[in-house]
Amino acid sequence: MTELLNTAALVDRFGRRVRYVRLSVTDRCDFRCVYCMSEKMTFLPREQVLTLEEIGRIASVFTSLGVEKIRLTGGEPLVRRDLMELVDYIGTLGLKDFTMTTNGSQLPRFAADLKAAGLHRLNISLDSLNPEKFRRITRNGELHKVLAGIDAAQAAGFSAIKINAVVMRGRNDDEVLALVDMVRQRGIDISFIEEMPLGDVSDHGRDETFCSSDEVKAMIEQRYPLTPLTHNTGGPSKYFSMPDSRSRIGFISPHSHNFCGDCNRVRVTVEGQLLLCLGNEHSVDLKPILRAHPQDNGPLRQAIIDAMELKPESHHFTTDGEVQVVRFMNMTGG
Repeated sequence: MTELLNTAALVDRFGRRVRYVRLSVTDRCDFRCVYCMSEKMTFLPREQVLTLEEIGRIASVFTSLGVEKIRLTGGEPLVRRDLMELVDYIGTLGLKDFTMTTNGSQLPRFAADLKAAGLHRLNISLDSLNPEKFRRITRNGELHKVLAGIDAAQAAGFSAIKINAVVMRGRNDDEVLALVDMVRQRGIDISFIEEMPLGDVSDHGRDETFCSSDEVKAMIEQRYPLTPLTHNTGGPSKYFSMPDSRSRIGFISPHSHNFCGDCNRVRVTVEGQLLLCLGNEHSVDLKPILRAHPQDNGPLRQAIIDAMELKPESHHFTTDGEVQVVRFMNMTGG
């Protein structure tokens, strides 16, 4: 899977350079979060899923094209069997930032090994600190396991840990300050996320539960003044500091503050679809290229370069409950 590095770069039609790739390693998850998937999901058969070696090849080629950051996503990445083999490999590619988004439930088992394999940072999804509410949102999750996972991640010594919280009106918007207090106590960061209209969820109407980043920010500023930061981790979060804490507060605002202008990201689903935009269906199928040329990364490399012409200028999310993109978030990849 070795790929020679060079000075090539991935630049789209709008002059944006792609430096960040999110690689989904599975569509499966041990939770069934209400905003991410339907309660009775049909998952991909094994033959449609990329092997770990194929995902490693994709990571290698992207790195050779100037990508500096890779995030492993799912579903839940840590339910993929033998995932540590892939983490070990990507950890050798010399990335500036190698990270993972996880629900945290498997971290008591894996956190130390992930850190030793070269993973730099973790994003841990956590939408409620109330065990009953947490179970309703995740449909089957146990809060104590996620909190133990955060403990394990902190003990492992990752360079940064961030909580991701999707805020839904009438579901968990009353816990915004409690979540801020929790990260302040732990000395970690948090990003509050506006729900994205991916997949036709049956649990709730997205127009009813939409809560904007401006509303969340106003809730926090009732207790803690926020100062905007220029620091950028390469993702869509806009960060703020508090004068009496090292914890940073981030907001991911696909609806209220479109983050497309400086988008530097693409995604690869576990089926091998290179998604050029989270909120559009523009994609290129990399799987047949991988399997037709198992010993030659040249065609894969050219397909990725050519795909930059398809990257759209922006997404077009709405908050009226209409679904623009039929794939669920677990299919998109974190």
